Amino acid sequence: MVEQAEQCLRNIGAAPAEAGCGFGDVVRVRYLLPERADVEPCWPVLRRCFGDVRPAATMLVCGLADPRMKIEIEVYARRAAP
Repeated sequence: MVEQAEQCLRNIGAAPAEAGCGFGDVVRVRYLLPERADVEPCWPVLRRCFGDVRPAATMLVCGLADPRMKIEIEVYARRAAP
C-alpha cells in the first residue's frame, strides 16, 4: 500500500513539473481506495509530499479497475500567473 502511494506521488510530481507546477500548487486532491483502513499507513507519505500545503481533499472508498491496485490519487494544480 505505501509503495503504491509513493509511486502515485512520484507520477503526480512528474506531471505538474512539466507544466511548471509542483506540490505547492495543488489545490485539490482525491484519494480513491478499496479499503478505508488502508489510508492510515499512507499519511506519513502524503504529509512528506504535501508538507504545509492543505489542498481541498476527498477520500472515496470504491472499487478500482485492477484488484492489485490499493490506491489511486488525483490532483488538480493551479499555476500562479507569471
